[in-house]
Amino acid sequence: MCGVKTIVTTAGRPDDLSLQLVNAACQALNAKVVPRKKRSVSKLMDEYTANIIVAGKNRYEYYANGAESPFFFHPNSAAFRLKRVARGEEEPLLKACQLLSGDSFLDCTLGIGSDSMVAAYAVGAVGRVIGLEVDQNIAFIVQNGMKTYDTTELPLTECMRQIEVVHTKAVDFLQQQPDNSFDVVYMDPMFEEVIEEATNFEALRHAGSHIALDAEWIREAKRVAKKRVVLKAHYKSEFFEQYDFVRDVRLTAKFHYGIWQK
Repeated sequence: MCGVKTIVTTAGRPDDLSLQLVNAACQALNAKVVPRKKRSVSKLMDEYTANIIVAGKNRYEYYANGAESPFFFHPNSAAFRLKRVARGEEEPLLKACQLLSGDSFLDCTLGIGSDSMVAAYAVGAVGRVIGLEVDQNIAFIVQNGMKTYDTTELPLTECMRQIEVVHTKAVDFLQQQPDNSFDVVYMDPMFEEVIEEATNFEALRHAGSHIALDAEWIREAKRVAKKRVVLKAHYKSEFFEQYDFVRDVRLTAKFHYGIWQK
């Protein structure tokens, strides 16, 4: 959340690992460390008027100022989506993107990273996936989670480790890229309408930066894309027609994919 400082603290009973996590977050975010001293997260928010990152025993939890529930990294829907793909079932994202092994995929709206994980599976180890996240705290939580989340599930672990997380505004990043530099450019302006109902998604909605899709963003995405731009939006969205995307209509889904092909 822009304009609000971030502080880092420990869980109620910190151990050596959580203290290491505190130091890592402090250095990465240039944030102040505040001893917990048995204070609740809400109490710390009130005292410091700040976002709170809590370093627990094996993960970070991020409470955006005013939030009642934390955002934390979890593979979320990517795990069962990849299992379906492995069984040969259709995955709507991959159908829309038409990714091939070795392709490059730019996710302009990384969020918790589920779509990027699915894309990483499709492009394989020789491909490239970059996820952009404008909120520094969320980028830090997701980047750390993708590197350290403990799972024995393959190919999920490999997919997580493969993704490059970049803290930046999507338009700023796109403006710095050459023409036709990514095979597929993807965007999901998920805050336009409520699509998912998962608790962690609601925490992300509260913590995330709400940047509206606009003509400059679309124009830069189309310039940078070598093959296609894919837009995910609520089925009621006017973005598809407004920005010349062909809808992949999904009659039973709350969101559609729009495709613009070069």
